[in-house]
Amino acid sequence: MILISACYFTIKLKFSQLNISKIILSLKNNSQNKETINSFESLSMSLAAKIGVGSLAGVALAIYIGGPGSIFWMWISSLLCAINTFSESILGVIYNEKDYGKIYKGGPSYYIKKGLHNKYLAILYAIIIIIAYIAGFLSIQSNTIVTVINTITPIKPIIIVLIIGVLTALVILKGVKQIATFSSKIVPIMGAFYLALGLFIIINNIQIFPSIIKQIIKDAFTIKSAQAGLIGTIIIGIQRGIFATESGLGTSAISSSATNEDPVKQGYTQVLGIHFTTFIICTITAFIILTTNYQSLVLDNINGIEITSFAFQKHLGKLGNITLVTVTILFAFTTIISGYYYGEANLKFLFPKLKKKFLTFFKMITIIIIIIGGIIHATFLWNIVDIFVAFLSIINIYALLSLRKTIINEFRKHKNK
Repeated sequence: MILISACYFTIKLKFSQLNISKIILSLKNNSQNKETINSFESLSMSLAAKIGVGSLAGVALAIYIGGPGSIFWMWISSLLCAINTFSESILGVIYNEKDYGKIYKGGPSYYIKKGLHNKYLAILYAIIIIIAYIAGFLSIQSNTIVTVINTITPIKPIIIVLIIGVLTALVILKGVKQIATFSSKIVPIMGAFYLALGLFIIINNIQIFPSIIKQIIKDAFTIKSAQAGLIGTIIIGIQRGIFATESGLGTSAISSSATNEDPVKQGYTQVLGIHFTTFIICTITAFIILTTNYQSLVLDNINGIEITSFAFQKHLGKLGNITLVTVTILFAFTTIISGYYYGEANLKFLFPKLKKKFLTFFKMITIIIIIIGGIIHATFLWNIVDIFVAFLSIINIYALLSLRKTIINEFRKHKNK
């Protein structure tokens, strides 16, 4: 469904996900109101959710299970499926509505109800995304922080998750604007840090860099066995690509709807987030791993971060573990903050007149789940999240295709300005 939708919108919207000039220009801030959320803050919230452990553990997992070729299919699926993000972001702004004060809220639940006039499907999406993000995605972030910290220090997991819980509370208890401000300050720093780190490792291994590119492309079309053959490699690459970028799930629509700028402009802004996550962050992780003999690892109850940890140690020695811990904490914690916002936006959809004390209760429940998630079996968490991702995709892609005329008309209107 994701691929069919991507092919349809790519043709109808004139390959907009590849329009680099429009994508870059979309970052220009037209809003002078400091109380509202601007394009950059909206993008930062979206990137904070995307650049999580999927960019570290998820990419490692794809390589370990599907081979280097899975990275090629991750690139292809990202280029193609970014148009789904573009489309859902347009709908997110069109059907958003005022929250408290001058902040906006929206997302698939809102455009399913107001655009498709399907209240029950909208409710179902809202419930699934609350469970998927609050119980699933956030737990994986917490679980990965615990796993990676325990590679360099024997601190008890319960102590680590309690610290994560306290830090999360300090941000989310202050509201949506604080989440956006926090994301806009942290995301550029962590993105620049990881880019510099990746360039350092690539330059140090520049002699084998061409052979890695060749290996990725060759492996993408090589049938290794019936179980882990061409189809398996393609599926794993696409699956991990979707997990890392969330393309087609509807979450970019939630971020974009927090601002009230031009819908198509927001679409281009969110596409930038997809390309940055895939071609910078995820690709750097892939290169770091593929320049090592990761195949020698024998792992049980695999999270994926163990492979990334092995690669960092190989390249940076003792400093490798400390670096990875720093990167993982930054990536995972920002995802926890933005992922919480996705849950809150949909809770407000289910209960439009939600009182502040009940919202505070929801925040406390979230913190408790993050704490519990840090000590649960990792494989169980990954399997649960993959199932929920499938449900979210099915509902959201159905909504996108059903509202295709609205998306295309808005795109044409913008083009004619």
